[in-house]
Amino acid sequence: MSLNKPSRKPVQTRFLRRGISKIYWLKKISDPKRPARTELSEPNRFDLTSAVSDIEGWALTNEPIETPDMGTTFNSSIPGNDKADNSSLTFYEDRFSDAIEQELPKGAQGYIVLLHKGDIPGSRSVDVFPVQVATRAATYSTGNEAAKFKVDFTITDVPSLDSPVPETIRPIPLPHPAEDCEDEHGHDHHEHGEHVDVTVVAATATAAAATVHENSDED
Repeated sequence: MSLNKPSRKPVQTRFLRRGISKIYWLKKISDPKRPARTELSEPNRFDLTSAVSDIEGWALTNEPIETPDMGTTFNSSIPGNDKADNSSLTFYEDRFSDAIEQELPKGAQGYIVLLHKGDIPGSRSVDVFPVQVATRAATYSTGNEAAKFKVDFTITDVPSLDSPVPETIRPIPLPHPAEDCEDEHGHDHHEHGEHVDVTVVAATATAAAATVHENSDED
């Protein structure tokens, strides 16, 4: 007699968006469906995350089309036009700095990028919204609260949802020279007191450049 083992319930790693999700303002993106790591980095990136007080919108919606027929009293429907409603970000206002205001003046065009699971390379959790700043205005209140201002955006093109987070740029380690090495003439550099200094100019996952300086103790 065989016993059926109960199926295990999938375990979710649930999280709070505050402290995890990232909100960036990007000036340019070559391909919104696959933003590059360099595009998610400064100076192209302006990080808005820590200044955001409230967020509204930033979702793709659909306007369904009703398709009733004489065969049933049920009103069926089919998908209609997609639409991204106008969205906004509310920021805390800095008393001495206007860095965000300078980045987001009325009429500015760019991209609001949401990493809704954080910066986890390979995770398909990047939403890219092509936008234009419609209005920016301070909000006023006599209540016991911090000063804020609100920026309204219009969505100017089809947003790209669930794009992959690009891989990070990793340095490529340079090979270590052999303990005993000879040149093409058979001279041992260690015996003559010569050594090679390697200065790394750039090293990434795709390319590495280095400047090699040969110094001799005999100079």
